[in-house]
Amino acid sequence: MATARDTTGNAMEKTVLPDLSDPSLYNNRELSLLEYYQRVLEEAEDPKNPVLERLKFLCIVASNLDQFFEVRVAGLKQQRQSHLALPGSDGMSPSEQLAAISVRVRNMVQDMYRVWSQELVPALEENNIFFLRCDELTPEEKHYYTRYFEKSVYPVLTPLAVDPVHPFPQLLNKSLNVAVELDGADITSQLGVVQVPHILPRLLPYRAGEKRMYRYIFVGNLIQSHVSSLFHGVGVKGAYQFRITRNSDLYLDEEETDNFLKTVEHELRKRSRGDAVRLEVQSDCPRHIIDQLLQTFGLTDEDLYEVDGPINFQRLLSVITDVDRTDLKFRPFAPAMATLPESAQDIFSQIRAKPVLLHHPYESFQAVLDFIRQAAEDPSVLAIKQTLYRTSGDSPIVASLVEAAEAGKQVTVVIELKARFDEAANIRWARMLQEAGVHVVYGIAGLITRAKLTLVVRQEENGIRRYLHLGTGNYHPSTAKLYEDFGLLTCDPKMTNDSAELFNWLTGVSHFPELKKIKAAPKGLYEFVLEMIQREEHHALAGKPAGIYVKVNALVDEDVIQALYAASQAGVRVRLLVRGVCCLRPGIPGISDNIAVRSIVGRFLEHSRIYRFENAGKPEIYLSSADWTARNFLQRVEICFPVDDGQLRSRVDEVLKIYWQDNLKAREQGTDATYCRVASDDEPVDAQTFFLEQTRKRK
Repeated sequence: MATARDTTGNAMEKTVLPDLSDPSLYNNRELSLLEYYQRVLEEAEDPKNPVLERLKFLCIVASNLDQFFEVRVAGLKQQRQSHLALPGSDGMSPSEQLAAISVRVRNMVQDMYRVWSQELVPALEENNIFFLRCDELTPEEKHYYTRYFEKSVYPVLTPLAVDPVHPFPQLLNKSLNVAVELDGADITSQLGVVQVPHILPRLLPYRAGEKRMYRYIFVGNLIQSHVSSLFHGVGVKGAYQFRITRNSDLYLDEEETDNFLKTVEHELRKRSRGDAVRLEVQSDCPRHIIDQLLQTFGLTDEDLYEVDGPINFQRLLSVITDVDRTDLKFRPFAPAMATLPESAQDIFSQIRAKPVLLHHPYESFQAVLDFIRQAAEDPSVLAIKQTLYRTSGDSPIVASLVEAAEAGKQVTVVIELKARFDEAANIRWARMLQEAGVHVVYGIAGLITRAKLTLVVRQEENGIRRYLHLGTGNYHPSTAKLYEDFGLLTCDPKMTNDSAELFNWLTGVSHFPELKKIKAAPKGLYEFVLEMIQREEHHALAGKPAGIYVKVNALVDEDVIQALYAASQAGVRVRLLVRGVCCLRPGIPGISDNIAVRSIVGRFLEHSRIYRFENAGKPEIYLSSADWTARNFLQRVEICFPVDDGQLRSRVDEVLKIYWQDNLKAREQGTDATYCRVASDDEPVDAQTFFLEQTRKRK
């Protein structure tokens, strides 16, 4: 409150509204993302998880950190160099963010190697799974691995000297390397480098012995032990593994290229040679070698990470499939099959009778594959249109689309060549589809197409009817077993017409269409979300039932956060299930005390986006491909679609209810970016386990 004077001079109180753009009201995006990685790491620490699953979570964290440096840190470094970047909503400059990231990641890396050495290694050894150094091998094993080195490793290695005549080699992104310290009065270089080719497996099992005994060594350690054979007549003082992470973002000027596919291919070839952003070295590496490496790659101590263990935990993923121990993994489950008839015509009659809602991975993605396959085989189907952002390496969807095109159907596919780290795979699919006669387009210049749509046009007795699949996840059968998502099969005329208009915009030359039921980015979805939040605010101020319950992967956009703050101040109860980045700060008195933020990290990756608005007692529920970030709203082609059917809406409502009851895998965000497990005296609830048990009961 502030004191003011009325027209008579008497004192009166004036309400001063808080400044919702105050940087103290926002979490930094990058630091919030690192907190999400920490929650994943907690699953590796959790002894209640099977030990091989704990190892998998550790590998996931390592993979996440690699991409974080390749993209996020690389981008911040470029912003710092340009001196043009403005602080974000949290007020942090690129330099401040990089410094904070260095501290935060350093602590996380320490946690990772502590979990590995103090918890996972002993637990794995108790189950006869060993990761050994060469000096720990039995005589028989030493003989086996020496022969392996001589026959399979030595022939593909190339020792490289570093001196004025031999410049430092161009090391590829994330490649394993060995720095060799040399000793000799008659040599011109004190340093050599051995790059470990990608063709060599990083983990080498010992195949002899008991069937349920698993013994491994790392190829880097094997090379270290035999590295002197690569430098004949020269003393070797030591050998130390290291790895460089490079900027891996693509830089594309879509409007200045005649052939976008070839431009992407060209940029992909440059990815492995981008600027260095991180140096990882073994902790026993001498400081003078570290300094030489840092100087060579233009890095500082801020970019240095010394590790006591495997340089790259991702290489351990092969162990999870290699080790035949179901007792050390999550209990297998088979997803329920959707109640769709098997015949080609019945699947369409089923959709005509009632829309079908699919909840993956608890319900099989096979229903989606069958929908596309049967559309390809059905002689009454005239055309198929689909967006492809990511799909599997042996995609049955691509096979069905090829079959449809070869059968004379009109097939149009919008392939996103800029799907990060899937660009090469999508280029292969684009070429295969084009060769089969599919119309392949790459979307709209300057935008990334992430909407998940399949439109089927069918000739029926009463004329042409269109059928539609919309999803929150990708058309990727493999990840559909691991990612939680929703899909909807419908023939609603307004929704199918909206989808047709969207495809016409993506493939032709036209203005963004006016849509009736589907909301889409980059035009309309942003405004819709803000309007829905403001509508709940108005309902609360009018004394009507008001509430917002949203499940997304990221909440970053400043305008949306300010709208949520305003709704909270008006009395709207806001529940936010945000798996990853959340820049909003809940629980701030007078600002966000009606907002609660939770994150669920478990066996499956929570991936679906659900928007629920109370709407004065007449709840509306929407499913979407879009997170609440400016990038998703303004730089992507995304969709948001209503769940109109009463039964299906109630089903999604029940799913949201179970999620909020989770008190085992849910973490709650405090007023800053940190999280703690939900404290509750209620009966233990694990939402993912609950849905799995429901699936088992249906079988």
